[in-house]
Amino acid sequence: MMFFKIIKIFPAELAHFLTIKILKLGIIKFFFKPFTNNEILKQFIWNLEFNNPLGLAAGFDKNGEVISEILELGFSYTEVGTVTLKPQNGNKKPRIFRLNKDQAIINHLGFNNHGSEKVLKRIKKRYEMKYFLHGIIGLNIGKNLNTDDITGDYIKCIKSLGPYCDYIVINISSPNTPGLRELQNRGKLENLIINIKNEKKLDNQIRNKPLLIKISPDINEEQKRDIALTSLAQGIDGIIIGNTTSLRSDFLIDKNKNKEGGLSGKPLFQSSTNLLKEMYNLTGGKIVLIGVGGIFSGRDVYEKIKAGASLVQMYTGLIYEGPVIIEKINKELVYFLKADGYNNISEAIGTDA
Repeated sequence: MMFFKIIKIFPAELAHFLTIKILKLGIIKFFFKPFTNNEILKQFIWNLEFNNPLGLAAGFDKNGEVISEILELGFSYTEVGTVTLKPQNGNKKPRIFRLNKDQAIINHLGFNNHGSEKVLKRIKKRYEMKYFLHGIIGLNIGKNLNTDDITGDYIKCIKSLGPYCDYIVINISSPNTPGLRELQNRGKLENLIINIKNEKKLDNQIRNKPLLIKISPDINEEQKRDIALTSLAQGIDGIIIGNTTSLRSDFLIDKNKNKEGGLSGKPLFQSSTNLLKEMYNLTGGKIVLIGVGGIFSGRDVYEKIKAGASLVQMYTGLIYEGPVIIEKINKELVYFLKADGYNNISEAIGTDA
């Protein structure tokens, strides 16, 4: 679409702001025909019906402003957030950098969002109309920068916002909030999950909501094993693999390659897919995995699925290609599945792992 080509001339964060504004006008659907879902892509996961495996990752619609508009583009689901208990401005601007030559993005946002109270009003309003609207909503939550009660922040957000979403993600892996990634260490992760699950059990509105964690692609071998064992032991419903990376490949060529923040996009594809395969094996295929990182084509999604993902998410690919990429990916994925003789996408999960 012409709009998504023109918007790239603006600085990255301004372009994102303008995109949200345009989506809120609701006019894109008049110029855009979303993909007609194919039965081969349909799955039931956590008793939820996903018409295709493609979702929009957290970070785009941080404040739940354009949920319906995103789903109308053809995504099967979208993830709101990352939301923190209290509003916060995030890190100093500029804090988003395009790496056009590498088809990547570096962001150093720092959980800038409107806070749980404002987001609650938006997602509650939509949830009350859910029987008239399609699509699945995930809620991605994090901690405030200067909180004195990390676990309490997560629990309060879940109890407040959880009833109005379809699944909940604990973000413990953003590289832009100091100390957050320490929550991936076994003792802290175990305590966090236990406390959250104990609270969930006591609340009928969120008791059965699937609980996921989002991990970093930069974890070491010991952390991989610990996360897998803890997730299995504590009954985590899913793992998102993964967040942006703090590491920088020697193959990056764009002038912005050394900017501070988390890297996403094409350079992350192979390492995130390898981690996906490792976590599938470490969990014995018993936990739903969502593959994220460097998705630009149906082939990319197919590789994530065969590596162990039941679902996938994208963000950077949408920035570079615009919403036409959604139909392109789903059509290509249908082709690959049929070419390999699968009747449903679920049959291909983990076949390369």
